[in-house]
Amino acid sequence: MVEQPAFGRRLRQLRIERGLTQGALAGDGMSTGYLSRLESGARQPTERALAHLASQLGVSTDELEESTASSLARSLTIATGLGADETGELLSGALATAEGEDPLLRWQALWRVAGWRRHRKEYAEQRACLDELTTLSDQLGLPELQARALAELARCLRSTSEVPAAVDTALAAHRLAKDNALAPYVMANVLLAVVSALAEAGRLPEASRHTDELLSLVEGRSDTLWAEALWTAASIRLRQGEPAAAAELLGEAVRGFDGRNNPTLWTRLRISAAKLNLETTPPDTEAAHRRVEEVQASLPLAGTPAIEQELLSLRAHLAMQTGRTAEARAMLDQLDHLDPLLPYQHRIELDVLRNRLLLQDGARDEAIAGLRGLAEQAQGNGNMALAAEIWRLLAESLAHDTPRPPRA
Repeated sequence: MVEQPAFGRRLRQLRIERGLTQGALAGDGMSTGYLSRLESGARQPTERALAHLASQLGVSTDELEESTASSLARSLTIATGLGADETGELLSGALATAEGEDPLLRWQALWRVAGWRRHRKEYAEQRACLDELTTLSDQLGLPELQARALAELARCLRSTSEVPAAVDTALAAHRLAKDNALAPYVMANVLLAVVSALAEAGRLPEASRHTDELLSLVEGRSDTLWAEALWTAASIRLRQGEPAAAAELLGEAVRGFDGRNNPTLWTRLRISAAKLNLETTPPDTEAAHRRVEEVQASLPLAGTPAIEQELLSLRAHLAMQTGRTAEARAMLDQLDHLDPLLPYQHRIELDVLRNRLLLQDGARDEAIAGLRGLAEQAQGNGNMALAAEIWRLLAESLAHDTPRPPRA
């Protein structure tokens, strides 16, 4: 008798390696529902099922029943020609069954699966990968791998609103990179995590100093690392009250980054530029609208569920700024019915927008209570920059509604 769930993982890996869907593997001799339960480990295969699957996969039943660990080297090689989702599925299955493999191969597989999980906004699964990755990096004793793993863990912690932990982790990565004089591209990646975490913790002076260091490291580049550095620096300048400097940095990234290298980043840069247009005084809604049209046109190439939610969120904010409150509400309702893929800060920003709409509707007490709760939540999570912004909005709302004293 085969062992479950090991058999299911092996079956799933063999199917993915051959580029088969569940329907193609099941064929006429098996239902896809039954195959799905086999792969999940919920059912034990019959002899007839084993024979059918072996025939479909082009292996013997003995090979199919083997419970030997999968080869990470083989899986990593096969993954070279696969897309992101196929690679993630393949390596995730291989990691679950691999035993006694070269730790460097395991590190490579974990790194790629963690990136896949981040792309899918599966932060709990990403965190599990990164926890193992940091432990493995420490065991290997290679400073470059340790610094990279810590920086990626810091980004994950920031995405789940664990800001103090993100700061500590990012700074630990920075110390490692500095003490071991790691390569500029490693240091730049570490600094991206450091600057973002410090900014969300409200430690702007420190974030600004590291931003200058980051920009000097990417000078002369035009790749993904360069674009992300300019984008991050723009967010710091904006928080420092320098919108013109922020617009210049982000504009340079938008103009200079070749979207063929990373269509998703190309699209997100334009979403960020549109948000910056809405945060200027007065808001430049026409420029934001043009960016929205650019992003909309890019969706066939760069569209992902997360990008689509970011765009819908942006359109809701634009509708609010242009007085189309009914459209803004409709878009927020649409977002409420989707699986949330936006990071913590973006979700809070949408909740702030909901309360601003309540203020417009005259539901002042409900809106004030909602904003106060959001500010306290952000503050409790250590996201001091976001908390300060919500407190500022709350103070403005209260001042606007305060009755003026009667004239003498």
